[in-house]
Amino acid sequence: MGFTWPAGMVRSSIMTVMDDWIDYNGHLNMAYYNVLFDTACDEVFIKLGLGPDYVKNRNASYFTAEVHVCYLAELSAGMPVIVDLQLIDFDAKRAHFYQELRHAEEGWLSATSEQMSLHVDMESRKVASWPEDIQQNFEALKAVQDELPVPERAGRQIGIKRR
Repeated sequence: MGFTWPAGMVRSSIMTVMDDWIDYNGHLNMAYYNVLFDTACDEVFIKLGLGPDYVKNRNASYFTAEVHVCYLAELSAGMPVIVDLQLIDFDAKRAHFYQELRHAEEGWLSATSEQMSLHVDMESRKVASWPEDIQQNFEALKAVQDELPVPERAGRQIGIKRR
């Protein structure tokens, strides 16, 4: 593929919180956090070889099976943001990754997202194995991120803890 992954988490391009994404509470609506996370994910997955051309030429794609978002600090209109992505694990058919959404200039953490994606044959609409070249691209990304610890916020569960 020719792409060389940087060491550490993969950083997205800078994005901006849009005015019409602000809800009646005066902060970024929860749906648009997912837009930001998904946009950043697409940037990485395109580098993995899984962009629009992949869907068109190979009749396969990746679908989200599960996502867990934690909202930590409010975002307002006009704020510049970036997303860092870490591939936690992958196998023949799945990719598990973690993302952190941060203010692009000040660096504070606004939200985290953990996701499981499935490789899908678009004709059968069933889960299928990654092709060998895509598997190799995942291996290359995982290799440069192997030294990273599993993020503290990864693997969280939702629930009410009782004393």
